[in-house]
Parts: sequence; C-alpha cells; structure tokens
Amino acid sequence: MSAFSDPVDALLVEQLLAMLGELRDACRTAPDGHVLKQAEQIAVHRGRELTRKALESVLNEQAKEVEKKGRRHDNVLVAELDRIAAGASGRFSPRPGH
Repeated sequence: MSAFSDPVDALLVEQLLAMLGELRDACRTAPDGHVLKQAEQIAVHRGRELTRKALESVLNEQAKEVEKKGRRHDNVLVAELDRIAAGASGRFSPRPGH
C-alpha cells in the first residue's frame, strides 16, 4: 500500500522517482563530455511534464472545490484547465491588455 492517501500524489512521486532513475542511467551511460548535456535535456523535458501534471492536478482540485461551493467558475481558470487538459505547452503569455 502506498504511503500517500491521494492517488495523484502517489503517481507524481512515482514519476519523479522514474525521472531520477532515468537521470542516473543517462549520467552513467553518456559519453565523456556529454553527461551534463544529456542529463539536462532529460531534466528539462521530464521536469516540465511533471510540473504540468502537478499543476493540472492542483487546478482540477481547485475547480472541484469551486463547483462544490456552487460558485461561478472564473473564465480564466476554465480556459487554463482546458489548455492544460489539451496538453498545450509553451510559456506563459499574459492575456491581451494585461
């Protein structure tokens, strides 16, 4: 049984541990002079994905809380949830006029 009561928490920790294993393997097997470059590529790519999943989880929890309380959804939150659910990537760009 997992030490985490929340399955999303357990999944994120599992993915983090997998990323660490991948980083160790890359560092152990990379040719001389390429260790940092290969490890950094993995860290950036997998780190972004892990961060995206964590953000998606937190925003989904927030949306569920809003729904439970019967409050009106904030249009920005809904738009962000849609973007994350679609797997959109890229950097934050503010809304026009802000």
